[in-house]
Amino acid sequence: QVQLVESGGGSVQAGGSLRLSCQASGYTYSQYCMGWFRQAPGKEREGVAVIDSDGSALYADSVKGRFTISKDNAKNTLYLQMNSLKPEDTAMYYCAADVRCDAVVDRLTDPYRLLNYWGQGTQVTVSS
Repeated sequence: QVQLVESGGGSVQAGGSLRLSCQASGYTYSQYCMGWFRQAPGKEREGVAVIDSDGSALYADSVKGRFTISKDNAKNTLYLQMNSLKPEDTAMYYCAADVRCDAVVDRLTDPYRLLNYWGQGTQVTVSS
């Protein structure tokens, strides 16, 4: 059974940093592509950053230069380092995984692209 468990969220002031983690289990980690997504109240769940099948990192324009996605295959863990946080980054952050890497990449910009596995989310709140 595939499980994704996020952690590392919290409350910070604008300009601060947080590091999110997503612990994966129940599948062959290296065969899946993964990404981070977020959803603010009243808004659609949007893409933040994904890692493609060749290991390339792709980012939403709103977080480029501030966020860094990475993965540790030995620990089955996906990370999101978030620097220079802004109040508009406030949201529930989710990690997702799918063996269909094209779907993960598409989901970065297409909110209607379905992915197979999602975590329960971790809340990030940035105050001004």
